[in-house]
Amino acid sequence: MGTAALLAIALTACGGGGSRAGATPPTGGKAAAPPTRSATPSQNPSQAQPSPVERALSKLSVEEKVGQLFMPVLYGTSADTVSGENQARYSAQSPAKVIAKYHLGGVILFPHNVKSIGQVVGLTNGLQRASKEVPLLIGTDQENGLVSRMSALMTDFPGAAEIGATKDPARARAVAKATGVELRALGVNLDFAPVADVNVNPRNPIIGRRAYGNDPKRVATMVSAAVKGFSDAKVAATAKHFPGHGDTTVDSHTGLPVIKHTKAEWERIDAPPFKAAIDAGVDAVMSAHIVFPKLDPSGNPATLSKPILTGLLREKLGFNGVISTDALNMAGVRQKYNDGEIAVRAVLAGADLLLMPNDLPKAYQAVLTAVKSGRISKERLDQSVTRLLTLKQARGLLTKAPVASAKEAAGVLRSSAHRKLAARVTR
Repeated sequence: MGTAALLAIALTACGGGGSRAGATPPTGGKAAAPPTRSATPSQNPSQAQPSPVERALSKLSVEEKVGQLFMPVLYGTSADTVSGENQARYSAQSPAKVIAKYHLGGVILFPHNVKSIGQVVGLTNGLQRASKEVPLLIGTDQENGLVSRMSALMTDFPGAAEIGATKDPARARAVAKATGVELRALGVNLDFAPVADVNVNPRNPIIGRRAYGNDPKRVATMVSAAVKGFSDAKVAATAKHFPGHGDTTVDSHTGLPVIKHTKAEWERIDAPPFKAAIDAGVDAVMSAHIVFPKLDPSGNPATLSKPILTGLLREKLGFNGVISTDALNMAGVRQKYNDGEIAVRAVLAGADLLLMPNDLPKAYQAVLTAVKSGRISKERLDQSVTRLLTLKQARGLLTKAPVASAKEAAGVLRSSAHRKLAARVTR
């Protein structure tokens, strides 16, 4: 993912802060090396007990590991009810049965999943109950402003452009925290925000006011603050859309944009907000369905580019958290390959989370077949699953999903404090 209405309907997931509370290390960023396990005098390190993530990984079959990579759209307002769209796409199976069949690692919510506070709480709790192996990442796009999937229920906070114009990162952090608190009350634990693009092209049809502005330094400061705000709320944040979607005149939902920046221009314009997000400990980074010839001359979009996702994001910028694709049902990523091949190539490029495949059964089977044939090595699969499990551990989701409360959510959503914050942010 009038103008606002179109974005709310048509945008897909394009449109997941600093040190974590407690002892859990950050999942993203240039984090310190994994904590070493202390050994007693009678126990050397090789005899130490496996970590919670290692234990969880060891219990998963290959089929379950592949399922952890996927975060599709599921339709309807109840986990156990078959809606018309779910019936068409998933052979008359309820969301709960789809989760169990494909061992899903996550689900993304859209306005069609949202009716009331009690209903959403019932939905997220039901989705979590359906996940027998590992609790789910339940995500949404709540950027505020133009892209606000939960706007029917949540506080109407200003969007990124309005906050960026204040030049006050404290406001970006406060809004992100309040947004995260409301999401978490509903049972949503990952937000595909903040937008880290620098909107340097006034004709950009897809980013525009979703960005904090057109100055790389200011955008970087705001993105860093927002990442920390989501972390304050114990909700995973996602910086998007890497390597930078700010200078395009093509919407990647309907076409394949080409960014003509040189590598030096990328480092000066596009990279700083992503560097700032990583330094702030961002949980996830979302790829863009854009071609960037000076970063990868292959013609593949960044989502399918190993030089960009692994070479730049992992190796150059040092990001060790979760790499999410942008929505895989968008035209920008579906021009050269079929829906199964797209999913396989995204994993080979370095992606961990496969968001919104156009055909979940086909994509799941393609990745599973690629693993069993050795095209995707089991080591490569384990890398992605480990990152996803580490994110879940950091957000308290590895062994037991939190249960949302409709009563508590009603006291949090659109609270007096949050409405006052929204009113004063841009003053």
